[in-house]
Amino acid sequence: MKKSIYSKEYEYFTGQLKKARLEAGYTQIEVSKKLKKSQSNVSKEESGQVRLDVIQLKEYARLYKKDIGFFIRY
Repeated sequence: MKKSIYSKEYEYFTGQLKKARLEAGYTQIEVSKKLKKSQSNVSKEESGQVRLDVIQLKEYARLYKKDIGFFIRY
């Protein structure tokens, strides 16, 4: 069985995470400074190597000025 981190839904989520960053005009380095985490961690979250919890998603949504629904496909 495939791990859920590699599901199509999670792939969509991570794509939206990167898309939101680019639309906001931020680099991964800028995001890492604003969220007080390493650039490596931001990269791993965007690539799906590290999962985000709902609190972390809320921080990203606030930073990117996006509704949480933007990141999720129903």
